[in-house]
Amino acid sequence: MIHNTWQTRPTIRTVECVHTNAKKYMVNRALTAGKTYELKNETEEFYFVIDNTGKIGGYYKEYFKG
Repeated sequence: MIHNTWQTRPTIRTVECVHTNAKKYMVNRALTAGKTYELKNETEEFYFVIDNTGKIGGYYKEYFKG
């Protein structure tokens, strides 16, 4: 149940959002291109960051660099 403590865990590193051009979802409501976000966890396919809503969100790595 690691997801219950993600917001209070130390930040792994910061990642920069490079675009919000999603094919299926409305990512531009939660991410801003050019802004850096605190990376709290990652998998092979996703980054889990604190997004613009102030909560943890999981996003494809293709939206970020870093």
